Amino acid sequence: MGHSGMLPAAVVAVGFAVLARALRAVTDGGALAGAAIAFLLIVAGGLRAFVPLIAVFLVTLLATRWRAERKRSLGIAERRAGRSASQVVANLGAAALCALGAVQFPQHTRSLMVGAMAVLAEAAADTVSSEVGQAVAAQPRLVLGFARAPVGTNGAISLEGTFAGCIAASLVAWTATLCGVVAWRWAPIIATAGAAGMLFDSVLGAAFENYGKMGNDAVNFVSTVFAADLALLALMSLNR
Repeated sequence: MGHSGMLPAAVVAVGFAVLARALRAVTDGGALAGAAIAFLLIVAGGLRAFVPLIAVFLVTLLATRWRAERKRSLGIAERRAGRSASQVVANLGAAALCALGAVQFPQHTRSLMVGAMAVLAEAAADTVSSEVGQAVAAQPRLVLGFARAPVGTNGAISLEGTFAGCIAASLVAWTATLCGVVAWRWAPIIATAGAAGMLFDSVLGAAFENYGKMGNDAVNFVSTVFAADLALLALMSLNR
C-alpha cells in the first residue's frame, strides 16, 4: 500500500477503535492498541484485511456478553471496563508482527497474511471457547489428566466450549478467504491452526498458568504465535 493508502487505513483503524471503546469492549489503552494493529493489517493486506478483524471482534464480543449474568455470579466474567492494551496485544500482537513483516518484505505478503489470519483464528477460538464453556458447561475437565475442575479454571475445557471455538476459528478462516485476503486452499489450514492454538493455550494454562509460572497475557501471546507458526509451516510444506 502506497502513501496514498495510509490515510484510509488510519481512518478505518481509528473508527474501529472508537467503536470498540464506545461498546466498552476495550479500555482507552486497548483502543489505541487495537487501532495500531488494525492499521498494520490494512497497510499489509489492504482494506479487505480489516474484515476478518471485525469478524473476530464481533464473535468475541457476542460470546463475552452471552449469559454474562451467570459468569458474573461465578466471579469469572470479563471486567466491565473491557480489554486492556496488554490483553489486546497478547491476543492480536502476533498478527501485527506478521503484517509488519509483510510491509517490510512485500514478496512474502501472501505467506505472512496466512500467519496473521491464523493468529486471528486462534484469538477468536480461544475467547469463544472460554466464554461459551463458562456460560453453559456444568463441569469442565482439565486438558491434562481430564480431572474435573471448577468453571473458569485455567486449562479446563468442555465439549461445548471446544466445539464453539472450532466454529469461531473456521468462521474467521472462511471470512479471510471470502474477502480475498488469502487463497481458498489455506482456509482449512488457518482454521486448524487456530483450533490447535486454542488447545495449546489450555495446555499452557494447565501446566504453567495454574502454578504462577506464566501470566494470562503470556499464555495468550505464545498460543497465537504457535498458531501462526503452525500455519506457516504447513504452507511451506505444501508449497515445496
